[in-house]
Amino acid sequence: MTDGVKRYHPAFIAVELVSFLKGSIGFFLFLFILKATSTATWVIWGRYLFLIASVCTIFSIILKWYFHRYEIVGNSIVVYEGVYVKKQRSVALDRIHNQVSNATFVHRWFGLTSLTLETGTSGENARFNFPVITEKEKQQILLTLERREVSIEAVEEGKSSKRTIHFHSTKKDLVKASFTSLSFLAIFPLLTAVYFNLADFFQIEETAENALDYLLIHWWMLIVLFVLALALSVGIGFIKTSVKYGNYVISDDSERIYIEKGIGNFISFSIPKHRVQAVIVEQSILKRLLGLASIKLLSAGDDKGQETSSLYPFMPKHEAYRILQIMLPHYHIEENMNRFPFKVLWLKLIQPYYLTILVIIGLMIFKREWLWVAAIVFGLSILSRILDYWFTSYIRHGKTVQIRKGGFTNETFVTHRERIQQITVKHSWLQRKFGVATLVFTNKAKPLHESELYGVSKEEAGNFYNWYHTRSAS
Repeated sequence: MTDGVKRYHPAFIAVELVSFLKGSIGFFLFLFILKATSTATWVIWGRYLFLIASVCTIFSIILKWYFHRYEIVGNSIVVYEGVYVKKQRSVALDRIHNQVSNATFVHRWFGLTSLTLETGTSGENARFNFPVITEKEKQQILLTLERREVSIEAVEEGKSSKRTIHFHSTKKDLVKASFTSLSFLAIFPLLTAVYFNLADFFQIEETAENALDYLLIHWWMLIVLFVLALALSVGIGFIKTSVKYGNYVISDDSERIYIEKGIGNFISFSIPKHRVQAVIVEQSILKRLLGLASIKLLSAGDDKGQETSSLYPFMPKHEAYRILQIMLPHYHIEENMNRFPFKVLWLKLIQPYYLTILVIIGLMIFKREWLWVAAIVFGLSILSRILDYWFTSYIRHGKTVQIRKGGFTNETFVTHRERIQQITVKHSWLQRKFGVATLVFTNKAKPLHESELYGVSKEEAGNFYNWYHTRSAS
């Protein structure tokens, strides 16, 4: 089928202008507000260059809207890009793995959205972006992509395939997420940065010292200010978390997993179930104490730089396991796994401490009186290796392999034999002396995902290798 070449909605210009304003607001404040009374040559020239760049950008945005188009031709999607140098890209529908929809407040103001189609490749043809389209155009693209013979009107009336909602974030979840993410602490480095930047323009050092002396004498005022700053930071942290994770919904149907999230900046995406290559469960120390977990789905078309494959990252662990078991019943997570012998801990502890060595060298050169910091780094390195040994474990049952590793943050990796692209067995000279090896599991992703299991015995490494190569016979 073909619907002809389509140009994006004129609101494309507004979306691009808002993006330009967000990126240039810092230059404007500096040149026209902070340096408003300056007559320095470089400031004057900077203003002229800024205005020229702004005019050129606005003109370029208008041309970009006029020349950028797309069309659906048969089983392919074709996009036309470029203003001065024209470029045409096309992709077959069966090469598209994931789809991501993102609606900023500007999109929502005009009742529009954006759509990104992700392929399983890398490079400039990895993604096909439709920056400003109507909901009807988006549904038409998705229906064509999924090859469903359903009319747009039917989709708009809610007659599409039935979804089951498994999770919907509440205010309690957002409060827990704001504390777990420690986003409320962001205000303190922000206030510090503001102070030092203002100090460059105003002579406030002496005033600040006098104010600090006054507060130290009246210590109760210092406590009140700290509580107010903490309350403000908690409020800001909750707002940031709500904007990013508010209205978080996880649902699925027979073919796909759907995730929607965000207030103001709304994002939705889906992952085909048959393209899930592995499941990754991540827990920091704080999340372990609170019984929370973050689950990520590694898919064939996933870009590790994106969060499109991540479920709600602050979900109670057992609830996350339950939802995962419902949506992907073949990915069952076991809690009881095989541990390594004690000799593996000694092997980890006698490995070189490169970070400590670098810290010592750096402090010797720049700050000798702070050499005591190296002792803290060394102690944390030892603690990390002990925790890594304590949490590292594995299990292989049937066609499934599950490994857990990590110290301060541990990761549980679950995949199937059919999803593993390659298993590599490697061992250093020191590992050979201890009779152990490292297993590397490679899964298809973008780029390839590798997960290591350090400290496996030679016999078990051989068993893993033989287990993997029997897949062709099973």
